[in-house]
Amino acid sequence: MDVETMLAHCLGKPGAWPDNPWGHEHPVVKVGPGEQGKIFAFLGAAGVGVKGGPTREVADEWIDRFPEDASVMRYIGRSGWNDLTFGGAIPDEELLEAVDESYRLVVSKLPKKSRPAGWDG
Repeated sequence: MDVETMLAHCLGKPGAWPDNPWGHEHPVVKVGPGEQGKIFAFLGAAGVGVKGGPTREVADEWIDRFPEDASVMRYIGRSGWNDLTFGGAIPDEELLEAVDESYRLVVSKLPKKSRPAGWDG
C-alpha cells in the first residue's frame, strides 16, 4: 500500500473530497458539504489515520492485533482514532477495510441532509 493508492480509494467513496487545512504534504479526506465536511482519513507518506471504532475500546483491537503498526493518534486518539502504517504487518485489504469503516462511522454521524447519495450505511 502507498499513499497514492490509499488516496484513490478514499476519493472513490461517495461524496469524498480532499482538503489540506494545515498545509501538510498529503491531504485529509472529508465527506459532507464544504465547511460542514468531516474528516474520515488523515493521509501520510507512511500510513493513514482512521476512526478505528466508535469507542477507544473498539479501536484498541487494532493495537492489540498489530502492536508494531497501529497506534493511538495524537490529540484525537481518545475518540477512537488510530494511525495505521503502510507496508507492515497490516494487510493492504485490512487497511482498505479500516478506511471503509472510518468512512461509515463518520457518515453515519452526519445530519441526514448532509450524507452523500450512494453511501451504503
